[in-house]
Amino acid sequence: MGYLSQPSEHSNMKPISLAKMDENEELCSYASWLEKHPSVLDNFEKVMSVAEGKEIVVFLDYDGTLSPIVDDPDKAYMSDVMRAAVREIAYCFPTAIVSGRCKDKVYEFVKLRNVYYAGSHGMDISTPSGSSKCEDQKHQIKGVDEKGNHVVHFHPAKEFLPTIQEIIKVLKENIRRIKGSMIEDNMFCVTIHYRCVKNEEDISVLREMVESTMKSYPSFHISSGRKVMEIRPNVNWDKGCALMYLLDTLGFDNFNNVLPIYLGDDRTDEDAFKVIRHIGQGFPIVVSSIAKETQASYSLRDPSDVLAFLIRLARWKKNMLHKTK
Repeated sequence: MGYLSQPSEHSNMKPISLAKMDENEELCSYASWLEKHPSVLDNFEKVMSVAEGKEIVVFLDYDGTLSPIVDDPDKAYMSDVMRAAVREIAYCFPTAIVSGRCKDKVYEFVKLRNVYYAGSHGMDISTPSGSSKCEDQKHQIKGVDEKGNHVVHFHPAKEFLPTIQEIIKVLKENIRRIKGSMIEDNMFCVTIHYRCVKNEEDISVLREMVESTMKSYPSFHISSGRKVMEIRPNVNWDKGCALMYLLDTLGFDNFNNVLPIYLGDDRTDEDAFKVIRHIGQGFPIVVSSIAKETQASYSLRDPSDVLAFLIRLARWKKNMLHKTK
């Protein structure tokens, strides 16, 4: 299907281990981790020194990056000040939000029309022109948006939609007795939330139920996230592929002149981080307040740091424009 630097690894979900560290050890570990993945806020001038003359394109995850992680995924609202910052960034640079949520749901949270949206981990993208480099053109469908503008919908997993709906129906029936669990239909993927499941034994039972159910669907795989299990079709597509697709549709096929900046907190964002490293320029920035394995070059602690970075980045752009006048 194109764009992929390395195929995604599909594996059965492994039990989640909870490593316990005392506070001093945790602080020490995070401080050591920051030496390898320093704060982009603390190194802002250094980072932007390589950006002059480059075309910056901004990519943003949603949950845990633009909004806090919350118990109820339907209430993961972004603040008005964050929305204003993203709006300003999108006026300064081409900007896309790449989320595991379905595209329409992310739009309902963000409510900005000057931003591109990629939902279902990049399996649901709508752009004005589509990509000429897409190897399988049948996944690009021309349409018209609510304003009458021509758009191209990219759906590399469209053929899996009926099976996904079947999986949702089966899972709802199987796990309904697990109090606090929730199934979210994200169009081309299914998310099982267990943040509100209080009993560890129930979490183990839930995991076993999901794994047992999915044995009947070999064309899908299970991955783990922050208090979630996620079911996705086995297509050679991820957030890294979505980044490349969006760069192409935006006209940035010459990597010598583009500088992608990607902010994300999730394991699935690592695919985009790897692509940026493969391109050889750009900045993968992980959002995390704990030490963890990552391909990111820089870090931010939480959405409040993300807000500060976006405001500073927009201010930098305005200053650059002022200098050229």
